[in-house]
Amino acid sequence: MLFGRFFERRRRERAAANLYMSVVEQARHPNFYTAFGVPDTLEARYDMIVLHAWLLMRRLGTAVDAAAKPLSQAIFDLMFADMDRNLREMGVTDLRVGKRVQRMTEAFYGRAVAYDKALSEGEDVLQAALARNLYQSDTVSSAHLAAMAAYVKAQRAHVDAQDEVTLLGGAVSFEPPQVM
Repeated sequence: MLFGRFFERRRRERAAANLYMSVVEQARHPNFYTAFGVPDTLEARYDMIVLHAWLLMRRLGTAVDAAAKPLSQAIFDLMFADMDRNLREMGVTDLRVGKRVQRMTEAFYGRAVAYDKALSEGEDVLQAALARNLYQSDTVSSAHLAAMAAYVKAQRAHVDAQDEVTLLGGAVSFEPPQVM
């Protein structure tokens, strides 16, 4: 029994690492920063990770298998451990890392709530949430907002359609962002 829990935890950690790497890889796609007008800043790159992690965790939240919840938590934990490590590599002092990670965690939850609400309330609300959170600007072009909103809706449908067993095994696919 003890070994069973150990191996289950190791399997979940591997699956979480694979899923998180897929999220990061998708968030780094160059088209977001060129064709979609996402600013190429640390904040916007963080927000692209948040957006894709939210899509994945949202899907895991609808899974029937009880293993989905601890897997989602493992992805979340890994994501913020990675943020902690990255901040330290950038030279943020030990005294400030904790506070920065806490603010990043709060930002994640705020964005998740905003995106969930936006999906249920329509295109205008989604575009406003993207402008505020992803672009952090009121001056983003309407074409970029429309393209990003379309991407989010299409990606949600794509991720939601993925097989639960495959996701729990540590594999997720994202559609490449199409150039406008």
